[in-house]
Amino acid sequence: MVKPRTRRDDRASIILDAAESLIRRSGTRTLTIDAVATEASLSKGGVLHHFASKDALISALAERKLKEVKEDIARHEAEQVPGPSALPLALIAHARQVYADEEGFPRALLLASAENPEAFAGFNAFLGERLAGFEKIERCPGIGAALVFSTLGLLITRTLGFHSMEGPQLERLFDGLEKVARSVTEAEIPPDSCGRE
Repeated sequence: MVKPRTRRDDRASIILDAAESLIRRSGTRTLTIDAVATEASLSKGGVLHHFASKDALISALAERKLKEVKEDIARHEAEQVPGPSALPLALIAHARQVYADEEGFPRALLLASAENPEAFAGFNAFLGERLAGFEKIERCPGIGAALVFSTLGLLITRTLGFHSMEGPQLERLFDGLEKVARSVTEAEIPPDSCGRE
C-alpha cells in the first residue's frame, strides 16, 4: 500500500522544487534560504523548518536526484537478461537517455554536492552492492566495473562541461560500450583471454 503524502512531505517537495528552479536559472550562487523562500512563496522560517541550512537543502536535492537516477538505472537493469552485463547495459541505457539533458542543474548540483559527500551515500551503496556481485559471475573479472565507471565518467565529464559529443560520434561511443558489455557474458570467451594465469 502506498503511504499517502503528508502536508509536510508536500511542503518539503515544494521547497526542493523551488531550489531546483533557482539552480536551473542561475546556478548555486543564487541559492539562499531567502531566495528559496521567495521562489516557493513561503516564509524563511517555513523553509528552515524543513531544511536547517543551505547545505541541508543541497543534500536533500542531491538525494532526490540520485534517487531518480537509481530508480531509472534499476528500471533499465530489470529489462536486461540477468548476468554480469545487466548493470553496465542499464547504466549505458540511462546515459544515452540523459546525456544531453538537464545540463545546468546536474552541473551545479554536482559541484555543490562535492562538498557534502554524505549526499552520495545512498548511491554509493547502490553501486557497491551491484559491483560486489560482479566478481561472482563475470568470466573476465573487472570488465563490468570498468564499464560502469567508464560510463559514469562519461556522464560526469559531460556534466562538468569537459566535452560534448553529438550525433554519430556519440552513438558510436555508446554502441561500443554496449558491445563490450554484451561480450562479458559470451560463453565463447576462453578463460585465458582474460589476462589471468
